Order: sequence, then C-alpha cells, then structure tokens
Amino acid sequence: MRDTRESRLLLVLLIAVAFALITVDIRGGEDSPVDGARQGAAAVFGPIEDSVSTAVNPVGNAVSAVRDSGERHDRLAVLEKENTALKARLGSDDRNSSRLKQLDKMLKTAGEGQYGIKGAEVIAIGAAQGFSWTITVDVGANDGIQRDMTVLNGDGLVGRVTTVGPNTATVLLANDPDFTVGTRMEATDELGFASGQGDRPLRVELLNGKADVKKGDRLVTFGSQADKPFVPGVPVGVVSRVDPSGGDLTRTLYVTPYVSFTKLDIVGVVVQAPKKDPRDTVLPAKPKPTPTPTVTVTVTPSANAPVDGEIQQEQ
Repeated sequence: MRDTRESRLLLVLLIAVAFALITVDIRGGEDSPVDGARQGAAAVFGPIEDSVSTAVNPVGNAVSAVRDSGERHDRLAVLEKENTALKARLGSDDRNSSRLKQLDKMLKTAGEGQYGIKGAEVIAIGAAQGFSWTITVDVGANDGIQRDMTVLNGDGLVGRVTTVGPNTATVLLANDPDFTVGTRMEATDELGFASGQGDRPLRVELLNGKADVKKGDRLVTFGSQADKPFVPGVPVGVVSRVDPSGGDLTRTLYVTPYVSFTKLDIVGVVVQAPKKDPRDTVLPAKPKPTPTPTVTVTVTPSANAPVDGEIQQEQ
C-alpha cells in the first residue's frame, strides 16, 4: 500500500477502533460484547500456537501426567508418586532436568495447599488478547479449564485465566496493570488489594491505614467468593517498601512478587479449590539469619610492660 493521505487516515481509524474494542472488552468483564469473537480467535489460533510449541518434548507427556491430580484424599502422596514417575520419564537432559525441578516444586506447592491442579506448558506470550502481560498455555475447555481460574507455579501466584479455547487458554499475569487480587498479610491477617505494575513491584493498598507493617512481611491471596477467580493461601510476595501512613484511610505497600513473570514455563491451573483455607502453610520457609562471626582477641602482657599503678623508669 502506498503511503498516501488516505492510507494514513485508514491506519489511524483502525488503531482508534482497536483501542475502543479493548476498552469495551476490559469494562465488560464476563459479559464483554467481544467475548465471543475472542473465544473464536482462541479456537482458531490456539492450535497454531500449540503446534509450534515443543509438543514432542518429554515434558509434554510429563505435564499431562499431573493434569488429573485433583483428588482431595491423600493428594500429597499421589502427587509425590507421580513426581517420581516424572523423574524417570524426563531423563537427565539438562533442559528437562530444569523443567522437572519446576514440576517438582509446583507439585509440592499444590500438595501443601491441597489444590487440585492441571499442569500446563507456556506456549506463547504477548498481548494477543489486548493485554500487556499475558501467556498462552496448552490446556483449554477440553481439559476442564474455565474462565477465572487461579494459575500458580512452584513459587506462587502467576495470574488468572481470562480466555478459554478448546485446547488453549490465555492467562492474565499478576503484574499486569489491569490485574487486582485480594491479599492477606501473614500472621497479622491485615487485608488489602494488590495491583500489577509491569516490571515494578506490586502495589498493595491495605484497608487499615494504621496497620503495623515492615519490610520483609509476606502476603498470600485472600480468596474470592466461590474461589473464583482466586483460591486462598497462594503466596503473593514480600514487602519491599512501606509508605508512611500520613493518617490516610489506607496504607500503601510495595511487594516483590515470588514469581518471575519473564521466566514462566511450567504452570498449574487450579481446577479444584481446597476444602479449607490453607492460611500461611504454602508460604516458603523463612530464610535463617546469617550469624555474625565474632572474633575473640587475647592480649598477653609483655614481660617489660608496666604493672597497673607502676611507672616504668627510663634506663
């Protein structure tokens, strides 16, 4: 197409329409008027994304082995047994060994929280659905995935499912500016809301403006009604900065998330919520403080050194 006035005008018009559709979609939520078109796009392009992923990789079979780990009874024992089988399948290849560690950590997290999860691989990233921070995973409606399900990995909260196709799903990541999740402080139970800020720490507004919070405090998800879009007890992050309260009704914190959103590979979609809130049990063990070494210096007085109260005469 030639660079003419008409072509430039058409380009500006298309961009304006695109932004208008994105705004309508975000404000519409589950009743978005473009939701049907979005699901259609997922159905068309999902298989293409899936086909270009490493589908023949041994990890693909390994992930499918944990997709039905939703039984509540003795779930941790079942997950540990499956993890042992996964180790045998993956072999000693360096890349698969790294992904096995991710699977192992995620299974332990699911077991500790008693979450029924379906394992998935990240097969695409980007803003295909009009969001800034999204991933596409290789599970969809045919695997029992629904919109507004919690997504986690071995470190903590990854995001929530926003769009579901037959075999793929789009996940809005927790660091996206349009992402908000209810949080609860460890031990003190102070409630708040965390919002994404891209590559910066999460911003949390505590409901109690006088809450006693300090750097290093930790947060988990508070949980939603009927456990959608968020199940309770999923680790969110660690407080890195606390703004002075200044008498405001709320208090602002900045939280470093546990999850590294630029290194996602193996994730789990929570298809079955725990019977009871796991509270703080899923949080990682706190690092032990490094002891400060002490040095004891022993001074031996010299034979010619003066005794207390004695003045040494010059020779």
